[in-house]
Amino acid sequence: MSIETMTAEEVAEGKLNEAEDVKEILASGEDVGLRIWREEEPDADKEFHTNSYETVGYVLKGKAELHLENDQVVELTEGNSYLVPKETEHTYKIIETFSAVEATSPPAHLQ
Repeated sequence: MSIETMTAEEVAEGKLNEAEDVKEILASGEDVGLRIWREEEPDADKEFHTNSYETVGYVLKGKAELHLENDQVVELTEGNSYLVPKETEHTYKIIETFSAVEATSPPAHLQ
């Protein structure tokens, strides 16, 4: 089932294909999506990339580093908020088991 054929209830319940790169969709509209990353474990570094959407996030628990272009590194710990503007090269490095809520505009899973 593709995201385009899912009902609003299925999207709100976070029922995505296993191939999707989003952990769980909490809610979604035309202009904004809300997702949660649960219990992300430290692993190999991810490649720098850009997205066609803006991301704002709030750390629920754990520790990570947000690496942005121009060698900027932002430490993310419980209670921190962060922003990744669209088309900004970035990556995350998970330091301790990490959970965060993110809003994306437009919704990341529709891009």
